[in-house]
Amino acid sequence: MSRFLSSAVRRGAVLVAATASLTLALTTPTEAGPGRARLSRDLAQRLSSGDQGPTRVIVSGSPQEIETLALRYGAQIKKQLRGRAVLEVTGGQLDALSQDPDVDHLSGDVPVRRMMAATSEAIGADQVWTGVLEGVRGYTGSGIGVAVIDSGVAIHRDLAGRVVASVDFTGSQGRDGNDAFGHGTHVAGIIAASAAGGRAGVAPGANIINLRVIGDDGSGSTSSVIEAIDWAIEHRSRFNIRILNLSLGHPVFESYTEDPLCQAVQRATDAGMLVVAAAGNFGKTEDGRPVVGGIVSPGNSPAALTVGALNARGTAVRSDDIMATYSSRGPTAIDGVLKPEIVAPGNRLVATAAFQSQLAAAHPDRVVVAAGATSYMEMSGTSMSAAVASGAAALLLEATPGLRPAEVKLLLQLTSSRVANAGLIEAGAGSLNIAAAVGLASQGHVTPSSIAGELQEISGILVSLSGLSVGHVPGLDRPLAWSGLAPTSSIFGPSTVNADGVVWTDGVVWTDGVVWTDGVVWTDGVVWTDGVVWTDGVVWTDGV
Repeated sequence: MSRFLSSAVRRGAVLVAATASLTLALTTPTEAGPGRARLSRDLAQRLSSGDQGPTRVIVSGSPQEIETLALRYGAQIKKQLRGRAVLEVTGGQLDALSQDPDVDHLSGDVPVRRMMAATSEAIGADQVWTGVLEGVRGYTGSGIGVAVIDSGVAIHRDLAGRVVASVDFTGSQGRDGNDAFGHGTHVAGIIAASAAGGRAGVAPGANIINLRVIGDDGSGSTSSVIEAIDWAIEHRSRFNIRILNLSLGHPVFESYTEDPLCQAVQRATDAGMLVVAAAGNFGKTEDGRPVVGGIVSPGNSPAALTVGALNARGTAVRSDDIMATYSSRGPTAIDGVLKPEIVAPGNRLVATAAFQSQLAAAHPDRVVVAAGATSYMEMSGTSMSAAVASGAAALLLEATPGLRPAEVKLLLQLTSSRVANAGLIEAGAGSLNIAAAVGLASQGHVTPSSIAGELQEISGILVSLSGLSVGHVPGLDRPLAWSGLAPTSSIFGPSTVNADGVVWTDGVVWTDGVVWTDGVVWTDGVVWTDGVVWTDGVVWTDGV
């Protein structure tokens, strides 16, 4: 293994510059004042602005404790969750609630949005299907359950027999998980579509568990996503749910340690399920300036496998791949976790479409085929990349069912390939190579892999099985959390480690002067505006 890793880490020089810029850019968690509960940033902003309009907050406690709080301040209980509830409060009630000694933390029930912006051959999935790897039989993800927490799944020929359960958490009556918006159907097709229409998903034998949390307008609530995650945990054995796909997110308003959505991701991980999250599509401003720190929640959770987007330029050849300019970069806001872990094709992917959906109506130029239950649409974004990674993980888990979530992350990172001109905060460990990952899991050693006639070398960046280790950037006055997968003592190949245990080797960490320049914009107060983030102009970027 080490000879492949060492060859990968000998390239390039370390760029550790302008650390003062990083210090200024990292946002700090909302501090509780005297007698005041800790508030997520969105709630703190509401209080400081004097906004008296109704808002929904997530508060922890038993049903009895929450009912007491609601009665005490005249708040409405809108939804009960496991160990918490959603209250609707006015500005005055929020202020009073935040000063109650029985309340230590409040989070906003903020909107979550879909993350739109590969081919199976480009990641080596076709080799896994046919069993061309020496000594390894073929796999299609058969029997592996993938929960798609999204806008639902519409009836489609290529998904016939693949959707084994549908549950609607949006509150819509009689919908039963149907997809009127169109995002979830595309995601499900990338993961598990059959080859009936000639566009097989990455894991055509996997099962889809359709958990609808996104409404017809493309948005939903954080609490609905939490409900869906907890439902998946409860029913994981019945449907063999091994993977949760979250091609959605919301801005990072608080530390992942206090974010209820990230806490739900941790519960799912602890229950043995891999959570695959989209990095977000906030890698640049509308005028094209690169953005640092645009990872969305729950992709900021160290427990999640956070996936960025590659532009594969429509080919299976990997040497021409570049980072999609919209793909969010790390480190994460507030905690400074290094994300994403890996990247996968996400640009202009054609997959199953929900006929006459909102997306199809809004973007007719993206519709490839409009024919009822045999419709196809082209979409781009880290949503699509996350779906590719979820399908890949299903192949890996069929090949080696006993893998734990951390081990799946480790294998996918170890066997990825470096992306040219991209470093850790853009591409993580590198470009997904599922053929190499299945080979490593099945054979216990790394063998050379070839995709589209090109030899692929793994990146060999530092990874960790412990889930989260912490190091210190030289000259920085606070630590960065390392989101890889093996302890910092596990170093592969030639490397240089500073006294605090952070590895600054061979251009893997910071990228070619792109990150630390005056033209770079941090997300705090810049990206999270209605005119920039949640608009179709951002969704359909990068020439899609």
